[in-house]
Amino acid sequence: MMNRHLTIIIAAVCTLLLMAACVSNPDDKDMTMPFIEDSEESYPQQCEVYQPGGVIPLRCTFSDDMELGNFNVEIHNNFDHHTHSTSAVECEYDEHDEDEHNEDEHNEDAHHEDESHDAHDEHDEHDEHDETLGWVFNQDYSIPAGQTLYKAVVDIPIPEDAEEGDYHFMIRLTDRTGWQQLKSVSIKVKSEE
Repeated sequence: MMNRHLTIIIAAVCTLLLMAACVSNPDDKDMTMPFIEDSEESYPQQCEVYQPGGVIPLRCTFSDDMELGNFNVEIHNNFDHHTHSTSAVECEYDEHDEDEHNEDEHNEDAHHEDESHDAHDEHDEHDEHDETLGWVFNQDYSIPAGQTLYKAVVDIPIPEDAEEGDYHFMIRLTDRTGWQQLKSVSIKVKSEE
């Protein structure tokens, strides 16, 4: 009989502890995205031009109401002039040689297509052409635990042989709970003329 009372008491205490652990304070929940400061001291700026073999300085201040997590920097070509920009400023785009290259290939493909009607088994080498990707950079960076404010200082080297043209520079900032903020600017990689 004593064991039964003890078992009931232990079960009741465990149930109360479990219920207390499940109750959370709504003030403890992070419902806010982190913030990427956009100021004149932030780099890179929209429409800036960098040289192959040079460096792109990332200078940015991040903040969050509870705790920052990490950030990612991605740089990819914008040769087709698509947009991710979070800036109201529009940049002047350069024509990219790939556009002319694709047009020439298209004309050659059409010519080969006419010739290949009688030779179905022949392999058309232009069916598997290698598209130019330009320079691609993608790197994650951690932010020390417990930070609500962080000044990012990163120098990103541009390869000497980076293809010249329009690029997107994207920063993804994530806080500890997974909220994410995106900042994207258009930049150019171009040799001095």
